[in-house]
Amino acid sequence: MEEQTPQSPMAPQTSSAPASDDKKIAWVAYLFGWVTGLILFLVKKDEFVRFHAMQSIILFGGLHVLQIVLWSSFGYMMYGGVLSLIQLAVFVLWVVLMVKAHKGERFKLPIIGELAEKWAK
Repeated sequence: MEEQTPQSPMAPQTSSAPASDDKKIAWVAYLFGWVTGLILFLVKKDEFVRFHAMQSIILFGGLHVLQIVLWSSFGYMMYGGVLSLIQLAVFVLWVVLMVKAHKGERFKLPIIGELAEKWAK
């Protein structure tokens, strides 16, 4: 029989759960939208953080471009009830994504999450 040696505290983690520091950093990827996502994507090498950073870049970068296009096309006419509801939904999504990342969950948005996972590797 082989004797099992206990793992040292410095041994790499074998579980798929992110480290506590990565959870603390991953939610920052959403804090200032695509800007913090881009910074963390370029700086961090951890796959969990890079996934959330890329998801932030794709989601909030895309929304930023869409907002510029709509504003330049329709100007202030768009700032009515419909746009306010969309902004409220984006705000709720922003908070949900930050909470999920802080809890260490790999919360994938439809389509965007798949792309983020693929491009974060």
